[in-house]
Amino acid sequence: MEILIAIPIVLLCVLGLSAGLMLGGKRLETSCHGMKCLGGIRCDGCPKRRKQQEAASDD
Repeated sequence: MEILIAIPIVLLCVLGLSAGLMLGGKRLETSCHGMKCLGGIRCDGCPKRRKQQEAASDD
C-alpha cells in the first residue's frame, strides 16, 4: 500500500525538478561550480582542475 503512495510522490518530485530546470533557463551546475563565488577556488576533485594541472605538468 505504501508503494502506491510513494510512486506518485516521487513522480511529482521529478516533475517539479524537471519543470524548474526547463523554466529556469540555466544549465545544471556541478559541485565545482558552487565554489565559484569564492573567487576562483575549485574543489580538489574537480575534473576541470585535474585537466588544468595535467596540462601544466606536461609543459
